[in-house]
Formats: sequence, C-alpha cells, structure tokens
Amino acid sequence: MSVDVDMQIASEAGSIPSLQDFSRWASAALDKQRQHAELVVRVVDEDESATLNQTYRNKQGPTNVLSFPFEIPEGVDVEMDLLGDLVICAPVVEMQAHEQGKAVQAHWAHMVVHGTLHLQGFDHLTDEEALVMESREKEILTGMGFQAPYETEQE
Repeated sequence: MSVDVDMQIASEAGSIPSLQDFSRWASAALDKQRQHAELVVRVVDEDESATLNQTYRNKQGPTNVLSFPFEIPEGVDVEMDLLGDLVICAPVVEMQAHEQGKAVQAHWAHMVVHGTLHLQGFDHLTDEEALVMESREKEILTGMGFQAPYETEQE
C-alpha cells in the first residue's frame, strides 16, 4: 500500500518534514483495502490556515490540520484513487508539539495520520467515533515507532 503525495509548501517554517516522511505516514494510515492512493499536502502558515478554518469550518484562528476529501463530480470517470487534500499549519504543529511535550516529528506524523484518516471517512464528532479514530491513530503511530499520540496530553 502506498500513497503518492503532491507537496505544496506555502510556509516560512524551516523544519518541514521531507516528502518521503509525508508519504510514509500517509501510507501507514491507508485503508487496507486500498493498494494505492494520491493526496495533496499543503503546508501553510497561520494566515492561510485561519482563513480556511473560518471559510470551511466557521471557526476562528489557525488550526493544526484541515482535511478536504476528494469528491468525484457526477458524470466524471476518475481512474486514480484521489483521497483529497490536507492543509497543515507548520507553526501550529510546532507550537502544539512543544506545549504537549512531544517530539515535533512525532506530531507532524500524527497530523498526517489524523488527516489521512479523515480523508477516508473517520471522524471524532461523537465519543464513539473518537474512540475508534484515536485507537486507529495509536495503532498506526506506535506501529511506526512513535509514542501513542494522546498519552502525553493526558498525563
């Protein structure tokens, strides 16, 4: 299973992971039924994140990751498996990692996995959905050698 990632860097941040890292993290989160998929990862700064967060979620301020699932227009035949777009705010990811006592690389991985799961229909609007999604995130991230993503937040 693999994910081809199209990277768009629209951030001044200096510690953005490599394309290979993004591809590896997204591939780890790919549904077992899919052999291959494609997605766009756009890394942005606070202004763009805040604008998108306000426009699409009606929430103020920047956020760590936004997921935009690809929807095939009616009557269009698409031969590739396009997951959609992730928009990740580099300064927010770095700030949260420091606040939560996590390695920055681990938090980047968590945001990619979290966003990729959203693109596949996972959500956390209810307690039950959150339990399923968080369990999947933990399984994926620990499987790649990272600490479970919510442990440091609960300590």
